[in-house]
Amino acid sequence: MITKKRLLASAALAMLGALSLVQAAGQGNMAPASPAPKFGTSLDEVAATDTLQPLPVLPAAIKARADALFVNADDVGETRGLIVLRDGELIYERYAAGFGPETKLISWSMAKSITAVLIGFLVADGQLALDGPAPVAAWQRSGDPRGAITLKHLLHMSAGLEHVENGDPIWQGDTVNMLFGGGATDMAGFAEAKPAAAQPGEIFNYSSATSVILSDILADTLTPSQSPAARRDAMREFIAGRLVEPLGMTSLTPEFDANGTMIGGSIMHATARDYAKFGEFLRNHGVVNGQRLLPESWMNFMLSPSPNDRGYGGHIWLNRARPAGAQPALWPDRGPNDLFACIGHQGQYIIVSPSQRVTIVRLGVTKGDQFPALRRHLADLTAAL
Repeated sequence: MITKKRLLASAALAMLGALSLVQAAGQGNMAPASPAPKFGTSLDEVAATDTLQPLPVLPAAIKARADALFVNADDVGETRGLIVLRDGELIYERYAAGFGPETKLISWSMAKSITAVLIGFLVADGQLALDGPAPVAAWQRSGDPRGAITLKHLLHMSAGLEHVENGDPIWQGDTVNMLFGGGATDMAGFAEAKPAAAQPGEIFNYSSATSVILSDILADTLTPSQSPAARRDAMREFIAGRLVEPLGMTSLTPEFDANGTMIGGSIMHATARDYAKFGEFLRNHGVVNGQRLLPESWMNFMLSPSPNDRGYGGHIWLNRARPAGAQPALWPDRGPNDLFACIGHQGQYIIVSPSQRVTIVRLGVTKGDQFPALRRHLADLTAAL
């Protein structure tokens, strides 16, 4: 007899493409199925491209480091796109066959940093308070310990909720259940219903469900309507006006659940060039074309080490040593302290090194045992720049 658990496990394994959930920085978002689900543009709709714009001639050492991410696929996995910018100017751009400048690729957990920026806009507008109680209706009953959770706790992944990012077996993880199982129709409701497991601010617990709670707060702040269509429209309009249009990120495509909540922890799509525009926005501390869009204070918050994991800031990874036993996210023993990154499952990276005036975007498919080599190659490329 086929049980419900086995059905869910089979579905989760299909979505994972039989890959492990264990990743370089502890992210637990799911890999796409084979063939890929219809999120954004599929490979069948994309032709290989050789029509990239002419670029300056790079020193051989730098080009070799960049090309190695394609050549050494057995070590680092499949690199589908790689972009390097210095001082905002494109100096390297390459794609694997079947991919190109117009190909939308999935963000996985890089979406978390975009969600944090959107929260920052509303804090700057005075509609949300970083240190105030998170406005989640389910937590407001008298005596509920979750009522003490703040936006800062959520952004630092220290809300204390009983979220299990990576299950063993996989179908017991909250990420599988939320994205593909019983919580898929109302992801925020699933995430917000979890009980407290620790005091707010007590422990670091990386969780895609936490980012969905932030997405729910965004929608509730932007519209009083509970209509899924109204929630989607309000978020799309907000993202377009505050992020897409000012930055020129015209390919950015967030996904939503059936309740109209943006899947802000794991499922957005954009071209490599548009991810690079977001990286440049962060490198310039919220300034675009001389215009400040995000307060310096918010950027300082995002890029400051969180109390329980100094390798993590406000929904973004920092090039700092992590606590004993935690897997490395970046390369603090080699790179500058001000380097930071948006990191997603299977090796999606937006790497920003302000002191080097450099932004790097790497998109592809990397397996768990390949992550040390991928980090080493990315550190080598960054050092060469």
